[in-house]
Amino acid sequence: MVRAGLTTERVVLTGAELADEIGFDRVTPSELARRFDVKVASLYSHVKNAHDLRTRIALLALDELADRAGAALAGRAGREALVTFAGVYRDYAREHPGRFAAANLRLDAETAAASAGVRHAQLMRAILRGYDLTGPDQTHAVRLLGSFFRGFVALEADGGFDHSPPASADSWIRLLDVLDSLLRDWPRP
Repeated sequence: MVRAGLTTERVVLTGAELADEIGFDRVTPSELARRFDVKVASLYSHVKNAHDLRTRIALLALDELADRAGAALAGRAGREALVTFAGVYRDYAREHPGRFAAANLRLDAETAAASAGVRHAQLMRAILRGYDLTGPDQTHAVRLLGSFFRGFVALEADGGFDHSPPASADSWIRLLDVLDSLLRDWPRP
């Protein structure tokens, strides 16, 4: 019998909240069951196993992030769109560190293709249209931006920039300027 008040949506959302509190890597059905004060078996009416729980949290995070980015990008182009998009990622990572980690979970091909990860790529490609990048160059640029956003945010969250000036916020703006310049003057083969 399903415990009153437990739904798949509530289980996943509470798992995401738990990830923000204790870290995505530490979210398990056992930890989540303690949060609900139920036996682990009660959760299995809503999620198949730990992997399913982690995947559902990742999908939730991808949806939330894509929704925020899409809303923020409306009507923006070029550098303004780049800076806005980057800011959405950085702010989300600061507000929801566990969910941001979840958004980087490697998904199987079928799940990834049906996820909001596709929207993330489309949003990045929309930004890059303002820089006149197409084909393989656009794909290279999407990879560059994704690597920069994910890498900078992870290093910043781990305190990697705390030990020396200038402040990471200054580096963030400077590096976005460099990315904007690079994208405008993208080397053509």
